[in-house]
Amino acid sequence: MKTKFAALLLASVALAGCDAMTTSTATIECASTQTECINSWFDEKFEEGLQFSPILQTSLGIKTDYDKLDDFSVAGIEEQAAWARQARADMEANFDYDELTDEAKQSYDLFAEMTASMEERTEYLEQEYILHQMQGAHAFLPSFLLSQHTVESESDMEAFVARLAAMGTAMDQLLERAQANAAAGTRPPRFSYDAVIAESQGLISGAPFDDGEPSALWTGTEERLASLVEAGTITEERADELREEARSALTGQMAPAYLRVVDWFTEDRPNTADVAQGVGTLSNGEDYYNYMLRQMTTTELTADEIHEIGLADVARIRGEMEAIKEQVGFEGSLQDFFVFIRTDDQFFFSDDEAGAQDYIDRATMHINELTERLPEFFGRLPKAELEVRRVEPFREQPGAAQHYRPGTPDGSRPGIYYAHLSDMTAMPIPPLEAIAYHEGNPGHHMQISISQELEDIPRFRTQGNFQNAYVEGWALYSEALAKEMGGYQDPYSEFGRLQSEMWRAIRLVVDTGIHSKGWTEDEAVAYCLENSPNPETVARSEVQRYFVLPGQATGYKIGMIRIQELRAKAAEELGDDFDIRGFHDTVLDGGSMPLSVLERRVDNWIASVKES
Repeated sequence: MKTKFAALLLASVALAGCDAMTTSTATIECASTQTECINSWFDEKFEEGLQFSPILQTSLGIKTDYDKLDDFSVAGIEEQAAWARQARADMEANFDYDELTDEAKQSYDLFAEMTASMEERTEYLEQEYILHQMQGAHAFLPSFLLSQHTVESESDMEAFVARLAAMGTAMDQLLERAQANAAAGTRPPRFSYDAVIAESQGLISGAPFDDGEPSALWTGTEERLASLVEAGTITEERADELREEARSALTGQMAPAYLRVVDWFTEDRPNTADVAQGVGTLSNGEDYYNYMLRQMTTTELTADEIHEIGLADVARIRGEMEAIKEQVGFEGSLQDFFVFIRTDDQFFFSDDEAGAQDYIDRATMHINELTERLPEFFGRLPKAELEVRRVEPFREQPGAAQHYRPGTPDGSRPGIYYAHLSDMTAMPIPPLEAIAYHEGNPGHHMQISISQELEDIPRFRTQGNFQNAYVEGWALYSEALAKEMGGYQDPYSEFGRLQSEMWRAIRLVVDTGIHSKGWTEDEAVAYCLENSPNPETVARSEVQRYFVLPGQATGYKIGMIRIQELRAKAAEELGDDFDIRGFHDTVLDGGSMPLSVLERRVDNWIASVKES
């Protein structure tokens, strides 16, 4: 899973507003071809978006506005929408679609779709959950600073301190939105309130907030200062000055804002429903869920259609699981086998620090082994390095989904695959291999790194464009592809792959069940346990995730199915001329895109191979 808050943030800020926005259609003069002109214009639009988002700039390794954070207010979102409307109008008025190359037409269509989506979002701001347990901004911002704000100079450290203070403003903006939405009847479930309260309290516990052990942010501050002193970049005296400035920013600006979040969420908690409800129960909730399904699948599939696809896939995968049960000689029902996988000690590392390190080492080993075989299946390979890390303590949750955070396009910061390892009983070994491929190579790390490194298409398609069905669909497709590449030599690891795929099929059923059919949390958890060996800790954590991220979980299987269909189509039409490396490069060489654009891209590749 790509980091959810970061992913949604990048999707929006790629189309962010800027102060130079005009209110009437601009006339664009260009003496080159239409394709050259529009590609230049796309790059100008991307630069405008970067001006709006210091967070995206940092994520891409750019240190402009290094001392700032983004504007999280409603006004900031509306500014993005206004900019998007104007940008699309300029594009439509100034460029002749018929004169563009097919690649440029794909860029045109993608830009039009993205800007339209930004406009449509403003219709549903009251339905959005602002702070919740799935990488909400309260947890994302500290994690972002610690993992992505590098300090190599005195000015970098000054910017770090400024951002510590800026978290106070950001949290006040987000709290204001949460309060307004609550007044309109939109509240995330009670378990989400509890997580926000606990995580926020944890972030402002310890030094310098109290006499406890150093907090994560204070440790990060001290490490950066020590590095600068050791390198001779600053003196001890200057380090002391910056340390006090950081202390003041944390205790005087950041902590009070987090306390306001804690106080209000605690006060408002009794107003949450006793039983969690899907967004379909909100005012305008059905339309909002349909909007989210369109965003997350990039299709027009209805909730009922997605639900039925999920039911059919669950039945198919159960049959394949039965075959593995027979292969290993297990006597008993599939449910008995689930209990065996869920509880037998051989399927878990020790529930301690050593076990957590064993998990990281095993995941790293699987990724490294498969990385060696990438050239057999791909023509283009990623340049960026990959690291497997444990989630920082302040945001670690037992059984929570593992996730990926991209590196920089220039490779100066590696991609990071994060694992929640606070409860090793919620981290079974059988699906470990599939998850490693999903988050690492040939999954998220490979696809996102290649996208960031592309140089022959507009930057808005490669640096910060997140299409859920494509990105997550590719990662799930990669789990299955890994079997062709030599993975899953152990039958229990193959069962783990099926367990992982089953979970994505379950999501189609459960997400639509929660938000369209009124399923309760317990009903959703029961369905998960009936059809998967995942422990209840994982099942409940996942179901709670679906409640606060409506529609997001449906993108994985819908995207995977479409990529597999396109591959089968290409193989059938090309016969002996089908080249798996050519197919994969076609899928990855255009950046993230809606599934409809991907289909056209593959069709064009098929036609070009036939003509050659």
